[in-house]
Amino acid sequence: MSSSLIGVLQRHCGHVGLPCPPEQLTSLREILDRLPDPRRVRGRRYRLGSLLALCLLAVLGGATTLAGISRFAVDAAPETRTRIGLTRLPRATTLGRLLSRIDGDAFDDAVGAWLARYSRDPVQDEAPALVGLAVDGKAVRGSRRDGQTAVHLLAAVLHESQAVISQRQIAAKSNEIPAFAPLLEPLDLRGHVITADALHTQTGHAEQITAQGAHYILVVKGNQKKLRRQLRHLPWREVPLQHRTRDQRHGRREIRRLKVCTVQPGLLFPHAVQAIEVKRRRTNRRTGKTTIKTIYAVTSLRSRLSTERDRLILAGQEWFRSG
Repeated sequence: MSSSLIGVLQRHCGHVGLPCPPEQLTSLREILDRLPDPRRVRGRRYRLGSLLALCLLAVLGGATTLAGISRFAVDAAPETRTRIGLTRLPRATTLGRLLSRIDGDAFDDAVGAWLARYSRDPVQDEAPALVGLAVDGKAVRGSRRDGQTAVHLLAAVLHESQAVISQRQIAAKSNEIPAFAPLLEPLDLRGHVITADALHTQTGHAEQITAQGAHYILVVKGNQKKLRRQLRHLPWREVPLQHRTRDQRHGRREIRRLKVCTVQPGLLFPHAVQAIEVKRRRTNRRTGKTTIKTIYAVTSLRSRLSTERDRLILAGQEWFRSG
């Protein structure tokens, strides 16, 4: 009896707190009700959306086992059970059979769609703001079992709320690149800017992002040697400084300087119209040692990078800090 989807819920929603507003509970049940139901029609006592919504709320409340989900159902307020359409209390075995048979990818997409609906950028501008969406891969903590390799997920995370709105498991003996397309395909990316590290600076990825109506900011390293060489030889000394930040954490001080250069046409990457240079000066506060590193990136964004709001999309990214 598998409870692996409990981990899926934890990875999606670990940052979200309870209680959820009533209208969100109702919409959650409705979205989950549309999933393909693996149960036989005969003998169904519970709505699919109600059971899955219960599992989601229980995991958000700290449940890590099927027994924990059942205890959450017993302790839940009557109005909460009413909102998710739960008229009777299910057994742990009922939940276990369902979770072991549900389509994991479809479940992921449904939870991601629900989170995307209620994850809003708190910064409101007069002009429509870009929505930052980071694509990143991580090994799942605690997923290593009996000498096996840890589960590796590729996730799409909203910058502001840090909500995971899509994720895909990386196949064994593979890497993140084949998972990129199925990760983003279900999403409405219009008005989004996709940020990713150098592994995803692939021509196919850029074509997919722009075809879905989005923009990208992609780091350029050794996997794109010609493009990196082209970026290094741009006249950066003549480009004015556009953004500067200071940061102190983890025992070090960092100063980061950002320059953006319009290069159109000519960049050796599809739809790229601007190049980015980030110089990072890092000082170890304990040893006093200072290192300077230069990071390059390309973007399909045009003049919108001239606004402070959109430059912060760059400044807030992990690759901007770690390179």
